[in-house]
Amino acid sequence: MITFSEAEEKRVIRKISLKILPFIFLLYIIAMIDRVNVGFAALTMNKELGIGASTFGLIAGIFFIAYFLFEVPSNVIMYKVGARTWIARILITWGMVVMGEGFIQNAFQLGVLRVLLGVAEAGFYPAMILYITYWFPGKHLARAVSYFMLAVCGSNIIGGPISTWIMDNINWLGMSGWRWVYILEGIPAIVLGIITLSIMIDKPEEAKFLTRKEKSWLLSELQKEQQVKEKNAHAHTSTSYWEAFREPRVWHMGLCYMVYVMAMYGVGFWMPQMIKGLSKILTSTQVGLLSAVPYIAASFVMILVARHSDKANERRFHVALPILMTFVGLIALTMTSNLLLSMILLTVALSGVYAFGGTFWSIPNLSLSAASAAVGIAIINSVGNLGGFMGPYLVGWLLDWTGSTNAGMYMLAGCALAETLLILAIPKKLVTPPPAGIPQREERGR
Repeated sequence: MITFSEAEEKRVIRKISLKILPFIFLLYIIAMIDRVNVGFAALTMNKELGIGASTFGLIAGIFFIAYFLFEVPSNVIMYKVGARTWIARILITWGMVVMGEGFIQNAFQLGVLRVLLGVAEAGFYPAMILYITYWFPGKHLARAVSYFMLAVCGSNIIGGPISTWIMDNINWLGMSGWRWVYILEGIPAIVLGIITLSIMIDKPEEAKFLTRKEKSWLLSELQKEQQVKEKNAHAHTSTSYWEAFREPRVWHMGLCYMVYVMAMYGVGFWMPQMIKGLSKILTSTQVGLLSAVPYIAASFVMILVARHSDKANERRFHVALPILMTFVGLIALTMTSNLLLSMILLTVALSGVYAFGGTFWSIPNLSLSAASAAVGIAIINSVGNLGGFMGPYLVGWLLDWTGSTNAGMYMLAGCALAETLLILAIPKKLVTPPPAGIPQREERGR
């Protein structure tokens, strides 16, 4: 019998992290750049195509309606056919759609392609979350998800400056710079989709980079956690794919995620135009550079909160308190028009948003069985992504109605406060990771 020491556990988690996380991190950076580049393109696209504030909000958010409708089926297919094949399909098709956005002639055509982008990309994010749960035991999950979600911050750190630089400097073939934003930023998704077929590993059983002992320990840990969840009285009915639809806590977490997404995209899609409105002398490139600042800070805060959550073995307050910080930041943002102070408050608000998101996804995994996780995570994410439609649209509608973004910020602040209360309403026993188990043993010769 061979024991598995704490040092060996840390080593295998480090090996998995280095092998699995960097590539899916890169994929998610490309996904987010292609999803939100419409916010930067809008700096010149809206005027050229005659798109008003409420119409832009509708177009930016309609992506999430299609995403909502196709997400659960997409995740079930991924569970059946494997991550490698399905993620490659998602990448290639969404890359083609994004490139197509560079050739639109009016708002209607952009709206149609945003719908098609939602269909093409549906299932990508929950598939990635599900994929991470295949590799990381629960006590390491918050950090793993947070490292993955650094891609959201990373995409905004590099995506804004890249997109706005393209807009200011590339006008090939007499086409406006915003068109080249779509065309050039759609290509990496197609290339990475092809690469995914060669290098992504579906499950730990296929991991050649792990030794026999490491693989046995990992599978044993994951199986042990699954047995605990199956015995949980609040989870015992989730034994098949579709029974996740009957679980009240799945819908509760879906509502939690929806309110969070409203705040995230409500701020994210409109932030470039908000920054532009604070100074009449900023170029598009300068707006892009400034928009990266809040995300740099948010990336550090997200990791610190996730690490402390894993260390303290506590989830609920590590999720609820950061989003309360977002409420404070957004309310304060309505009280100033100073560029520097506004950037500080935007940084506070977005830090709270991303600290929430980095730890939140460790919660569903604590109470969903393997069979229901594919559907449960997809339900939570698809319901949540309805907020991606409502947040940007309501900010745009309120801007048209009031002539100011303040009303939209009040609305998003209300979402953040509601989110805090919804998280605290989840029973503590459903959001507490099981304590670390005793060292695992492996039979000789397995």
